[in-house]
Amino acid sequence: MKRNKVQIFTMTHKAFAPPPDPMYVPLQVGRACHEALGYIGDHTGDHISDLNAFYSELTGVYWLWKNYSDTDIIGICHYRRYLITEDGHLYGQKDIEQLLSRYDMIVTKKLELRMPYYDGFASTHDEKDLVETERVVAEKYPEYAALFHEMVHKKETYFANMMICSKELYDAYCTWLFDILFEVQRRIDTTGYDNYRKRVYGFLSEFLLTVWIVKNGLQVYESCVGMSSEKSETEEIKQALSAYFSRQDVPGAKQYFLQQLEKRPDVLMEASDIRGELKLCMQIISTCEYEAKNQEQTMLQRGLSFDELLRQMKNLNRFTDQLEEADPMRRQQKLQAYVNSHPVSMTAAEIAGFILGKHKNP
Repeated sequence: MKRNKVQIFTMTHKAFAPPPDPMYVPLQVGRACHEALGYIGDHTGDHISDLNAFYSELTGVYWLWKNYSDTDIIGICHYRRYLITEDGHLYGQKDIEQLLSRYDMIVTKKLELRMPYYDGFASTHDEKDLVETERVVAEKYPEYAALFHEMVHKKETYFANMMICSKELYDAYCTWLFDILFEVQRRIDTTGYDNYRKRVYGFLSEFLLTVWIVKNGLQVYESCVGMSSEKSETEEIKQALSAYFSRQDVPGAKQYFLQQLEKRPDVLMEASDIRGELKLCMQIISTCEYEAKNQEQTMLQRGLSFDELLRQMKNLNRFTDQLEEADPMRRQQKLQAYVNSHPVSMTAAEIAGFILGKHKNP
């Protein structure tokens, strides 16, 4: 019996250490606009490599659709983000073949959003781009219109354009996807967009994949996602916040963080803040503001290192979340006992309870 050929393409815009398994093939996206990294580039044959600033990893997705046929099963991952097994290992060919014998496609686990997809997109992008996308879908693929409208107001989506499936299914998806995106590109005006918002087609495609999967009734395996490293932007923000914290500069830390959030609204998403540490930093800033207002010793005045601050806040959140006590007085007593034995204040505990939905006001 002939064995399938499996190729997982690792999209990258920078040099990195690829997985040792030759099944994983680095593909440099945006090659038409940047110096060669020594990998296969997306700039030959039929390509849109010069549009990488707007399409992100989709320039590689397009190139593989149009120029690469020497595989039976194809996958898309990223230089620092991979689909992995439940026990945390990279998929091997046998793993993939076994899963695809039972499923049509391997994708990420769905992101559970804090608000409907429409509202989240509108808060970080230009709302009209999503409205125009829905209009294009309705015109070109009217059978998708009702589902698109329903799902755009739900709180879930797949992310990162990561998938593994047969090349035949991949090509069918790309035919549908790029027919929509190229029409949207003809209609919307991205003049004046910053580097984050320019990548509008890459963001739209994550949701479009979700719609396409549901509409076509595909059986998908929702896979864990492993990170080989954190986003460089995330690490840079944490290092800067660590410096502000060491100086006990709460206003400076807050101002800096809000500036970064304005530049990169995605930094707090699970796909960027993979350990939730930026959210913890926000909580520390808020806690210190309330403590100062109450004329208490702040968390930053306790002489804790950055890592210890994060650890204490994470532990406090865990304790608060697991505290099951219907009687308010007994709950308060248990919180007070925790506070007495840890370097945190009751104010910090109250804010943790507010964030976790345990009570209404900090």
